[in-house]
Amino acid sequence: MIEVSELTKRYGDKTAVDHLSFTVRPGQVTGFLGPNGAGKTTTMRMLLGLDTPTAGTSTIGGVPFRTHPRGLRHVGALLDAQQVHGGRSATAHLGALARGNRIPASRVAEVLAEVGLTEAAGRRIGGFSLGMKQRLGIAAALLGDPPVLMFDEPINGMDPEGVLWVRGLFRRLAAEGRTVFLSSHLMTEMESTADQLVVIGQGRLIAAESVREFAARSTRFSVLVATPQAGELTAVLTAAGASIEPHGPTDAARIAVTGLPAERIGALAFEHRIMLHELTNRTASLEEAFMELTAGSVEYLSGDAGKAGQPR
Repeated sequence: MIEVSELTKRYGDKTAVDHLSFTVRPGQVTGFLGPNGAGKTTTMRMLLGLDTPTAGTSTIGGVPFRTHPRGLRHVGALLDAQQVHGGRSATAHLGALARGNRIPASRVAEVLAEVGLTEAAGRRIGGFSLGMKQRLGIAAALLGDPPVLMFDEPINGMDPEGVLWVRGLFRRLAAEGRTVFLSSHLMTEMESTADQLVVIGQGRLIAAESVREFAARSTRFSVLVATPQAGELTAVLTAAGASIEPHGPTDAARIAVTGLPAERIGALAFEHRIMLHELTNRTASLEEAFMELTAGSVEYLSGDAGKAGQPR
């Protein structure tokens, strides 16, 4: 289990992490979300003892990682897949990590096979693609067979097959009872992979809850309607105070309605003899909820990009 209590990191007058507290429990994948500059990587670095906090504490398995004697056998982590010696082979890189952490040399071949790099084991890492380096970084995290695993943007550079493989790997590791803490900016992957979320903005906690609970906090609620009389229904609903948007770029018969509940939409359609094929309540996606709930924590906005995150 990962426990963070009042964790704070300042660089001069800049506060990167601000009295942050949360818990990451075993047996589930916990996603770590936040806008760029929110303090996610800084938090992970403090968890791993790479940066010293200004205040507060962080423990992994009840012990600060910096003082834990088991090293990679206690926590496996991937923070930056590019930070490897390009002149070494994959086998040599993992072999050095194994020797330094008293891990059996046999584990090197095992984890290379697990991440699909057996055929590239003898090649120099400098010739690897980013996706291959990500696989190597995951292999290094798995090397000590640790109960706690941390990954920062692990699917950058992955092809679709690699993304599916990583998704299945993380869920399997969690199902084995391990603690899996995963930072990513790809909302669709978080929606497909994570059970719980820790969301931060400007170094402060915004939410620590399930994916479903977080999405439900959004005010962006709509009703999907399919009808062969979309034009007529749009006019009726607009007159009743609703807002209408097409749902899908090529499907004029499906509209998204906000401002009226499904019951009222159905009654108005019945009253005006408009046929409905679908009437479905729709909650916000994880991405929509994230954009809305972190809108006030975005440090840098470009053009109209910030407006997309504002509640509508």
